[in-house]
Amino acid sequence: MQNKMARKKSTTTTIDFPFYQYLQYFLHAEHKKIYAEFKPLSKKFLNYNNPKENAKAYLRVPQFEALETYVFLKEFCENKKLWQVFEEWYNKTGKFEGRAFAGIGKSGQLDLFGVTEVNQEITKEAFANVFAQIKAMQQEYPNYIFALTMGLGKTVLMATSIFYEFLLAHKYPKDPLYCHNAIIFVPDRTVRESVIADVQNLDKVKVVPQEYLSWLDVNLKFHFLDDNSSQLSTIDKSDYNIIISNSQKIILKQEHKHKSAAQTLFGEETGKYTALSLKSRMASLGEEAGIEDVEEEIQLINNHRFVKLSRLKQLGIYVDEAHHVFGSKLQEDLMTSTKATSLRVTINELAANLALAGSRVVGCYNYTGTPYVKNRLLPEVVYSYGLRDAIDHAYLKKVEPYALENIRDNTQVFCRKAIGDFWEKCGENRVEGMLPKMAFFASTIEEAVTELRPAIENELVRLNIPTSRILVNVGDEHFTTNDDLREFKRLDTKTSEKQFIILVGKGKEGWNCRSLFAVAMYRKAKSTVFVLQATMRCMRQIGDYQHTALLFFSQENMEILNNELKENFNITLDDMSGAGENNKIAEVRLVPPSVKIEVKKIKKLYQMNRKKLAEHVDLKLDEVDLAKYKISVSRRTIDDLSKVVGGRKDITDIKEQRQFSAFTLIGEIARYLNMKPLELKAVMLTLTETIEDICKRVNEHNELLYDEVIPRLFREIYEVKEYTNEEKVTLELVKDPMEKGEDCYRVKYKDGLLASYYDDKYLMYRDKTFNVDNYCFDSGPESDMFWNLINDNRLVKVWFTGMLTAGQTEFIINYIDPESNTVRSYYPDFLVQKEDGSYIIIEVKGENKIDDAVVLAKKEYAQQIASANKMDYIIVPGKQAKQPLAI
Repeated sequence: MQNKMARKKSTTTTIDFPFYQYLQYFLHAEHKKIYAEFKPLSKKFLNYNNPKENAKAYLRVPQFEALETYVFLKEFCENKKLWQVFEEWYNKTGKFEGRAFAGIGKSGQLDLFGVTEVNQEITKEAFANVFAQIKAMQQEYPNYIFALTMGLGKTVLMATSIFYEFLLAHKYPKDPLYCHNAIIFVPDRTVRESVIADVQNLDKVKVVPQEYLSWLDVNLKFHFLDDNSSQLSTIDKSDYNIIISNSQKIILKQEHKHKSAAQTLFGEETGKYTALSLKSRMASLGEEAGIEDVEEEIQLINNHRFVKLSRLKQLGIYVDEAHHVFGSKLQEDLMTSTKATSLRVTINELAANLALAGSRVVGCYNYTGTPYVKNRLLPEVVYSYGLRDAIDHAYLKKVEPYALENIRDNTQVFCRKAIGDFWEKCGENRVEGMLPKMAFFASTIEEAVTELRPAIENELVRLNIPTSRILVNVGDEHFTTNDDLREFKRLDTKTSEKQFIILVGKGKEGWNCRSLFAVAMYRKAKSTVFVLQATMRCMRQIGDYQHTALLFFSQENMEILNNELKENFNITLDDMSGAGENNKIAEVRLVPPSVKIEVKKIKKLYQMNRKKLAEHVDLKLDEVDLAKYKISVSRRTIDDLSKVVGGRKDITDIKEQRQFSAFTLIGEIARYLNMKPLELKAVMLTLTETIEDICKRVNEHNELLYDEVIPRLFREIYEVKEYTNEEKVTLELVKDPMEKGEDCYRVKYKDGLLASYYDDKYLMYRDKTFNVDNYCFDSGPESDMFWNLINDNRLVKVWFTGMLTAGQTEFIINYIDPESNTVRSYYPDFLVQKEDGSYIIIEVKGENKIDDAVVLAKKEYAQQIASANKMDYIIVPGKQAKQPLAI
């Protein structure tokens, strides 16, 4: 059958083109333009989760960037298929009209598409090949791949994306962009249990704004398919279901043998089913392959779970650990939609059946640890954050590999080296209250219990380590008891006393142990990818600074690891072991006495009351200067660009304007004024201007509605009273770390950016500064500013306050972010005291940031606090940090 249906080999050249990097470039370059098209709720959701702007955000930067890309593709790109997005991007049409030229590559620039993107024939050919690659993978629904390396939180990202979908689906129930239901496919039972724990038990307040939590808690419905006999209990055409299942629980199957009477009576299948997607795709192959073969290929066994899924509204499909769900032939299964038993066919069949029922698959979102398969880039990747980047930015531990050559069967020597180094480097030094662990992976149970365990016990006795620290989990009840399994599940807890773990086949996804600091494997593994998976188990980050993971492998296993890194991450072992932060860690402790300052805390209450509406109110829209809304074009001379040649031409009509009717206009205004539409209509009927006249003006210039009509109506309908309350409070500049059970805070710093109480350089300044023993500066100008301030005789006290920004200080200024309109926290750089006892708050900023909207917002609120407390607030440009302070 397969030979009969073989297609001609494509002559298209395969090009690894990282389109996802270009999408990121465009997203960052056109940030304001893109966010302007997002729904208000989407902007609020993103800003809540943005760690770059919100210090309390739970998501890491890669998770947020992936979420932002997810929303970008959905709302800005309108959920189009990736080949359509690429086509518009390349041709600079549609949403990408007028985009700037971009190039990204090894050194930050990629020359595949240069500044002559469209004009050169060779570039056109390259574009055509890339376009063909992406289009070859197209499905009947958008299909995107998000590649985030292990340990970055793909499951939390997936859950956050689903919560976003459901909130938007509830807000805009008729919008086809949003998922009303979601199914998560996982590769196996271990990963399924991990996903259930991460998704169902996720503290939603970490990723969802507070005001939406109660609605989510009430409406979310979870369904778990535990085994082949479990049925899906969703209500047909219902909303907000999250189904978590092994792919095998849903996947359609071919019937290969005659069923027995018992199988017919008790089996779960509902009978043969003609695959709609295969039928359409194979129709063109009928003559070549033989009609009988095609009909046989597209007859699949249906099951109850598949039928129930086909009856849900607007389904989103999320594939976790896609490189395992789709099997060892990831590239084939991701791309192939004619292989009858593949998960891809099952997803296509869901799409076809939902379409028949008047619904749809909104999209398929694949989450994987790498964008590469056999060192080739998958075309439909829309976001990627690689292994090297994750280590460089301290999202994973650094790696220190040790290869033992000629070790052969000398288990004792191997264990002596591995355990000796582990004990010397990690020992019993607890991190987050947990003992560091070391995992030994054996290829067989016999090897684990007859070779490894005795060798490990001997070495522990030699080092005076209790042998009770050993835990064996090999999947055999003769050697692993129920108590052992319970201990295994609680390894990542403060109460676990186990440190040396002997395992057989437990290195795959789903086992997460952040306190694992070392992995040892001396026998050649049966599976090459297992070596990579076992390595990744010990790399999850823990603690408040970057630790190091130790690898102890035989030479042959080390070579396997190097090859797997090349194929799956496009890096070498040298690349991985050379990655990591160059930052150092300073332990920051309080220098007594603790510094406290007394300030006035200002609280404002705004009360909105309805006014008695005057009769025949005139909004005076005819007095509004409409010139600011008009777009004009004029020719200029090259000699004098300020000189207009031939006058200006009004081209305002090229703007896309929403055309309101009287009903939609009232509805839009009512939404902003929080009024019932009929109530608002009654008010607007009393205006001197008719609703039709207002509608006509607004349709000419939509901006008029939001700039003038709504604000003027608000002022006529409501009055706002402001109440101010001031109270004196005492703020502690640095909280005692002992309150959190720590003896110190740990802060990263780079060479040359540390000022230490113990440094003789600062001996004569100790009484003037240092409320903590180490100041870690972010930049050279901050360091220069500090030296400048402590040498200023007009100042009696100088404290650096911009270092601790994660709840370790009470010296915080709250402000309203101008982009998200949400409350943020701001930590100024310095607080200094003058001889007269008054204070100055100082912020050091780069010249290019001083007029930034966020910086100005911080300044506004800081000045309010300063004014109420008879303080001054100063922003110092970075280049002036060495100059005397203007006070």
